[in-house]
Amino acid sequence: MQNYQQISVENRGAVALLTLQRPDRLNAWTPRMAEELMEAIELANADPGTGAIVLTGAGRGFCAGADVRDAFQRHEDSPSGSGRGPAREGAWVHLARTSKPLIAAVNGVAVGVGLTMILPFDLIVASERARFGMFFVKMGLVPELASTYYLVQRVGFAMASEMCLSGRLVEAEEAAAHGLANRVVPAEKLVDEALAQADTIAANPDRQLRMIKGLLTRNGSDPDLDAVMKREFELLRACYTSPEHSEAIAAFTEKRTPKFR
Repeated sequence: MQNYQQISVENRGAVALLTLQRPDRLNAWTPRMAEELMEAIELANADPGTGAIVLTGAGRGFCAGADVRDAFQRHEDSPSGSGRGPAREGAWVHLARTSKPLIAAVNGVAVGVGLTMILPFDLIVASERARFGMFFVKMGLVPELASTYYLVQRVGFAMASEMCLSGRLVEAEEAAAHGLANRVVPAEKLVDEALAQADTIAANPDRQLRMIKGLLTRNGSDPDLDAVMKREFELLRACYTSPEHSEAIAAFTEKRTPKFR
C-alpha cells in the first residue's frame, strides 16, 4: 500500500512516528485507517533502523471512535451484520503485542476503538487535553479488541467496570491516577515526550525487547508461577549466548555505551 490516505509516517531517528490524518473527523476510525496502520507497523517492524513506534493524532482529537457513516453503517448494511470480525480484530491485538515497542501519544479525545486499539500498546502518554471513554454501551454495543481484558489489566476491575458500564469520559489526570496513562504532559510537549520515551526504549536490543513483551503478555495474568518461571528461564538461557548480551558485557567492561542497533 504505502500510498497512505488516512495516516502519515515519519522517521525520527530510531523511532517511526505514525499520525492519524483525519483531523476534520477527529481521526475517526475506518477500515482503511486500520489497514494502513497495520501495514505501517509491519514495515517499521521489518526496518532494522527502527527501534520503537509512536502513534498520535492530527488536530485536536486522537481518535473519536469508529466513523459512524463509514463503519457503523457498513455493519447495518451487511446481510450478516458481522462487522469487522474476530479474525481481523485478533490480528490487531496480536500485532500490537508482538510488535516493536508501541507508544500512544494521546493528544485529545480517545473513545471507543480510539481507546481500545491502544490498550495493548506498551506505553500511553497523554496530553493534559486528553480524554478517554469506553462509549460502546452508549451505541448499544459491547467493547472489542480484548479491551475487557486489557482495560482491567491497566486500571483494575472497579475502574474498568465504571468506565464500561457508564460510558463516561475520563480526564487525563484521572486516567493517569488509575494507570490508564503512564504520564500526563502539557499539550505542546506531548509528541516530544513520547519520542523521548521511544528513544530511550529504542536504545535497547530489539530481540530482547520483543521477548520481554511476550513474557508480559503470557505471564501477566498467569497464576501458574512454575509456568511463568519456565518461560522466563528458557528465554534467559537463550539470551546468555546472544550477541546482544555479549555486546552489553563488552560495553560495560570498556566503559562505553552499548551499540545494539
